[in-house]
Amino acid sequence: MTDDLELDQLLSRPTPAAREAMARLGGDLLILGAGGKMGPTLAQLARRSAEEAGAAGRIIAVSRFGAPGSRDSLERAGIETIASDLLDPAALAALPDAPNVLFMAGQKFGTSDDAAGTWAINGFLPGLVAQRFAGSRIVAFSTGNVYPLWPIESDGPTETDPVGPVGEYAQSALARERVLEFFSERNGTPAAILRLNYAIEPRYGVLRDLADRIVAGMPVDVDMGRVNLIWQRDANAVALAAFAQCASPPLLMNVTGRPAHRVRWLAMELGKRLDREPLFAGREAATALLSNAERMEARFGVPEVGIDEMLDRVADWVKGGGRSLGKPTRFEERSGRF
Repeated sequence: MTDDLELDQLLSRPTPAAREAMARLGGDLLILGAGGKMGPTLAQLARRSAEEAGAAGRIIAVSRFGAPGSRDSLERAGIETIASDLLDPAALAALPDAPNVLFMAGQKFGTSDDAAGTWAINGFLPGLVAQRFAGSRIVAFSTGNVYPLWPIESDGPTETDPVGPVGEYAQSALARERVLEFFSERNGTPAAILRLNYAIEPRYGVLRDLADRIVAGMPVDVDMGRVNLIWQRDANAVALAAFAQCASPPLLMNVTGRPAHRVRWLAMELGKRLDREPLFAGREAATALLSNAERMEARFGVPEVGIDEMLDRVADWVKGGGRSLGKPTRFEERSGRF
């Protein structure tokens, strides 16, 4: 498979959990920051799941939509789109009311060159959104980067373990969580905060990063020796299901797969599928960015797609010349500079 439309169909194919979530949702779903890496397929997953469940309600995707044609696939799928700068108070006020708000807006890459912009989007904007939609349920994506690096022989930190963000991006992500927590408690807004790492699909993600380096004959850095991975559709399905778990103060939940996989092993497995021998650099450190997904699994079950299928799909896509989003995750970064 090397066709983007076909891939989007795969990534938005309804799961039983997504169908159940949309059947129970009740009312419209407003997706803020829907133009990013996960937003388009999440919106399509919500639309298709709602249709299969016979559920009414609009799916409204909000983003700047700056690239030509970036709204076309969403609108063809029956999703309403609104071009909006969420940092503009007038534009935010003009958005339609909705009982369910999925907050995906954020900035990671470019933080080193635009730290102020990252703090505005990750720390200031959540407060504006929380006040504008105080009467809604809010599910917000955060990141596992709010945790410190953790011993690689462990299962990683749980939601009750201390946070310890490294670098300004991670610090601003924690600010997003704290601001949402504040307004959730102040206004009684039911909310859920999802600490994601790392979502996988063939055009983007840790496995695509590794495959690109292997094909280019570049060494794979193994200093960050282990990573947690989850198929993007499974992560999106959890986001939809999380509306039923919203609370005040917010539910905190790590969203990922487990166990964490050794980067060296992942590269070796991709190398077999790509008929290339991977090269390696560095030495596996005693700690890595990890997350323990026991809470997610207890509430929503084990993700449907396992590591072997992820490896197969990414390798097949790369071998077939499928395009990349051109946005490396920089998962190997240990100093928090993005």
